[in-house]
This record gives sequence, C-alpha cells and structure tokens, in this order.
Amino acid sequence: MESQLGLIEQSFNVRYSSLVRDALDSLPDSFTITDPSISGNPIVYASAGFLKLFGYSKDEVIGRNGRAFQGPKTDRRSVMEIREAIREERAIQISLLNYRKDGTPFWMVFHMSPVFSEDGRVIHFLAVQVPILKRQRRLSGCGEGRNGINLCQDGAGFREPVFRCCRRDVCLTSGSQPGPALSQYSVPELDYPEPEVDDPCEASDLEKRKATAALNNILSVLMNYSELTGRLVSGKRCSPPRAGLLGASLTLSLGRIKQSFVLTDPHIPDMPIVYASDAFLRLTGYSRDEVLGRNCRFLSGLDTDSLTQFQIKECIRTEQICTVRILNYRKDRTPFWNFLHISPVRNATGKVAYFVGVQIEDAGNTQEKHGLRPDRSQFGTVAAVRVAVRGSSMSASSS
Repeated sequence: MESQLGLIEQSFNVRYSSLVRDALDSLPDSFTITDPSISGNPIVYASAGFLKLFGYSKDEVIGRNGRAFQGPKTDRRSVMEIREAIREERAIQISLLNYRKDGTPFWMVFHMSPVFSEDGRVIHFLAVQVPILKRQRRLSGCGEGRNGINLCQDGAGFREPVFRCCRRDVCLTSGSQPGPALSQYSVPELDYPEPEVDDPCEASDLEKRKATAALNNILSVLMNYSELTGRLVSGKRCSPPRAGLLGASLTLSLGRIKQSFVLTDPHIPDMPIVYASDAFLRLTGYSRDEVLGRNCRFLSGLDTDSLTQFQIKECIRTEQICTVRILNYRKDRTPFWNFLHISPVRNATGKVAYFVGVQIEDAGNTQEKHGLRPDRSQFGTVAAVRVAVRGSSMSASSS
C-alpha cells in the first residue's frame, strides 16, 4: 500500500506545482481526480466538498476507485456509459445514484472529463459531483419553514413554487440563478418523507450548468499550476496522440496485471517503453515519467553481458520468444540479476503490435544464461497482456 501511495504522490507532484493542492483545497466544489496510469484508476485527489458530501475522510478515499461509492440501486447502464467514456477518452455528463458512507443513496450530476498532457496522452480524469434536486410535487400555500426561512417568496417579493428534492436536506427554488454556494439554498430538516430512489432523477439545467462551470474552473486551476512545472495540461487534446501512446482503456486493462513487466513498441525508432507496470517501478526505483519513452537499455551497466544483449536483439528481430538472465541496474545503480522473459504480442489481425518483457529478480547463484525456461507467472503475465491488447484492438476496430 505504501508503494501505491508513493505513485499517487508522484501523480500530482510531477505534473503540477506543489502549490496546486492549496489552490484545489480552496474550491468549494465536490470533485475527484483519478490517474488511469496507476493500477485500478485510483483517486489521487478528493476535494473537501467531496469528503463532506459523501461523509468520508481523506484517508478513506485516496487510492480507491470510484466504484466504491456505488451501491445496489446504482444503474448498471450508467456505469457502463462511464466506462465507455473512459475507454474512448472523452467527457461525459450523466445522472448517477451514489451512496454516502452511512449508506444513504442520493442522485447527483456526474460530470467527468479527461485531462491531457502536451503530447496528447490522458494523464488524469477529473470528475465533478453536483447533488440533484428533484422537482416532484408543488407545495400549496406559503409560510416559513424551520429556522425562519420563507419557502415561497424570493427577495423581490414574488411567490415561487417550491418542489420536493432528491435529498431531504436540500431544496432549491425554481427561480434561482447560479450564485455563490449551493448551501445558500439549503433548507435543513424539512418534514418530507424520504424520496424513492428507484426512478431516475433528472437534473435541471441549473445543476448541469453548475457541474460544467465547476469542471471548467478546476481545469483552469490545473492548467495554470502545470505551467509552473513546464508540464502543461489541458482539458482538450491539443495535438494528436503521439505514436505509441496507449489509450486509457488498454492502460486500465494492463494496470490490473500485478507482475513486473514493460511493453515496448517495435514500430517506433529505438523501440521505446510505452507501458511500465507498478511492480516494475518498485523493482527498478524509477518513476513512470522516467521510464516511458526510453529503450530498455537504460537498465544496463558496465557489467551487463553484451552477448546476452545481442541475444535479446535477435529474438526481437526475428519476432521470437526468449528467456535470459541479465545483470541490470536500479535507479540508485545497485545491480540485480533479472530473470527476463520476452515475447511478441500480436493484435487482433495477427500482426506484432508490441513486445512484452516480464522481469523476476533472480537471487540465485546460477550463472546459466541459455536454455532457461520461463517461470509460470511469466507465462501468465504474457497471456494477460495478449488478452488486453487484442481486446483493445478489437474495440478500436469496431468503434
């Protein structure tokens, strides 16, 4: 878990100025930021508004997937629409039933958008949550509710209809316009029965606009603070994805594989790494940004055997499987014996799309370099990578 939290810290610190957290903490909105490059697409930032709305502490949220806030009555079709938007790396706004920590359900506007790097890669997903106020029935008569709040009259002296809400503790007049905080419209402890959650709760235009405005404002904060590090981000893909960059869907699928491995693209000069697993980063001590785009040679050092390196090159040239024992070096330059299995990975058309290299640290004293057999876990990792790549290429061809 500590290594996962370290990756989460890197997810923010590498991309934005250290001041970005203070800026985001000052925003009143409920929102989360997730990182699809980390296994499980975990939450790497949760706003104070989100924690208050859902009733969780920060430590209970960071590192978890958004599925943790769904429940038995959350519409599966809505969940699939969100997953499809992630796969296609596009924005989505949808009504969604979620659950607080105490188990109470509530409807909300869920507005999610990808955050792109300069090279067109999706580095984060930003999701804003706005509670939906359901207009179900008109209240007859006027008067004051609890706390002396007039339920029907606005500041200009006009009487406006008031409607029951999806949440017991929030009510909004139909004539309200976007203003400071939503809390100014709150009317706590109204004596309404708890509304049903089985029927879809349609968001108003005001609520949809509020979600859009909040998302755009948060994106502008991220963009401004990314300029301080020189690693610019944007809410729109400003340039076509660079060759070799993996889509969010494939990245998420690969992130479920727990072993140490890298994926390289033979169709790009110098065959760079286009994906590195969390376990590989822990094994070598490098961050993801220090690995992506580099050839695997950077793990070699003075005592790395050149004949073993040549054997690896030949297996790649002939698109063959090979297993070797090679001396590699971590970021701190400490050496380790790498029991390495390399295999081509073909797409749905049968063409070699990538090469996968699966690493196991070999603490044994054997000096054998040839005729090695892969470990069973390495076979399993290669099979899982092949399934993910073929599934991704089939989805791409059908969309």
